[in-house]
Amino acid sequence: MMRRTLAAASAALLTALVLTACTPTAAAPTTPSPVPTGDSAETPAATPTDPPDDEAADPTCETIILSSTAADFRSIGWKAQSEPFRVGATEVPDGILCKWSDGSATAAGVQMFGWAPIDATAADKAERDLVASGWKREDAANGDVYVTENPEWLAGRGVDGYGITYLFGDGFVKVADTKQSLVLIDWPPSQR
Repeated sequence: MMRRTLAAASAALLTALVLTACTPTAAAPTTPSPVPTGDSAETPAATPTDPPDDEAADPTCETIILSSTAADFRSIGWKAQSEPFRVGATEVPDGILCKWSDGSATAAGVQMFGWAPIDATAADKAERDLVASGWKREDAANGDVYVTENPEWLAGRGVDGYGITYLFGDGFVKVADTKQSLVLIDWPPSQR
């Protein structure tokens, strides 16, 4: 019951985010830069070339998902536990898997999100290994690949027939407890 409620809340949150993103905003007025004249010319300020702090940081449970989603979880008393990112039994270096819950031993609802960098050779092997063990592969229109639990394993718990789902993209792999929840993963910052 809690899982369905959380899935419905996640869907509502996603709808709100999409509608907010589509709302037109007024452009900020631009002011012309002063033009240096004669002897009073000043040297223009240097433009920073270093990436913002959050781009240089490693992924964490707080940063790989939308900040509003992390805030919503915290507001209901949930915390994240992190562990190494795995595809099947294979650990993917530099990745993170996060399980959000209330932390109780009998937690009814757990939300899972993960992200890891992965090269094309490792991604191809991971996809083949999952499919060989019964997972289902789907090609996305943009060239990404979804690999999801076999629907026969879900016993009615998957959203639209999708349980745990991996998304293999260009140089990364994401995982969530449903295909629908993959949209809540917002990493790396350079792709925001």
